[in-house]
Amino acid sequence: MTCGGIRPDGFKRAVPLKRAVAWTTAILASASGAAWANPEPGQLNMTRGVTEWSPTPYMLNNVVLGVCTVIGILVFGAMFIAMFRFRKSRGAVAEKWAHNTKVEIVWTTVPVLILIVLAYMGTGGLRSFADTTGSQMTVKVTGYQWKWRYDYVDYKGKAIDKVGFMSKLDSRSDETRQLNSGLDPNAVKASDGYNTYLIDVDHPLVVPVDTKIRFVITAGDVIHSWWVPQLGWKMDAIPGIVNSAWTNIREPGTYRGQCAELCGQDHGFMPIVVKALPKAEFEKWLADQQAKAAPPAPAAASTAQAPKTAQIAPAPSHQG
Repeated sequence: MTCGGIRPDGFKRAVPLKRAVAWTTAILASASGAAWANPEPGQLNMTRGVTEWSPTPYMLNNVVLGVCTVIGILVFGAMFIAMFRFRKSRGAVAEKWAHNTKVEIVWTTVPVLILIVLAYMGTGGLRSFADTTGSQMTVKVTGYQWKWRYDYVDYKGKAIDKVGFMSKLDSRSDETRQLNSGLDPNAVKASDGYNTYLIDVDHPLVVPVDTKIRFVITAGDVIHSWWVPQLGWKMDAIPGIVNSAWTNIREPGTYRGQCAELCGQDHGFMPIVVKALPKAEFEKWLADQQAKAAPPAPAAASTAQAPKTAQIAPAPSHQG
């Protein structure tokens, strides 16, 4: 992976602390782009998400984290107490017993019950995620090295014909990432000032809010993975296999993601951008796209006919 703006002699010169921090931030952002597309400053937990389903994995993550934390405190706490309080230098003498049936029953039964509860919660979440019935829209997503293709299949029960496009890294990020480009990654920003270096595209996926959208996801060459953290899920794109997922975005906005499966040289440079619009705005956008894709109307055939030439009958000849 390359990071634009870093020259071979760039670190030989003394630079101000502020500039050094800026370069370090840019390097870390490009190096971790495939792992997390748009982290926020100070963010430690996974994102809550903006969809109908995204609170489910967020809640499950917090529950499992809590269980692991409690188990870790108990296990490591008991271990450290045993190590420091009952050490040989303090005159501790080891007991001679080898088994305690009651303790063994407890520390076998409790973990089994915890696993059953977690499995039940996780299975319920997966079942709701796998249920794409009742979808109001279908979008086909195809991964390529190293870009995405989006094809709109249907909307509200009506087929959509010839509305689709390729989506790849935006030109500003692509120019900046080149070695010795001399361009500053911090200068690649959206209109609102948000830094979009390596996380913006030329053509975002446009979808409506408050609509259950079914995604059918595949790939045309190698395995990719379509991941937008704020939608709450990721799905592998595998050649020859069509996976499905769904989302229902509640809040209009722009949501960014990345390919999450190592897929080749430019794996870190195939971002995902989803633009969620209110239904009325989306329907206008879709109508404009369909109008652009429609073939031009054939020229109207001329129905005017040339005026008929008057036919004058020859005068009868008289013989006599």
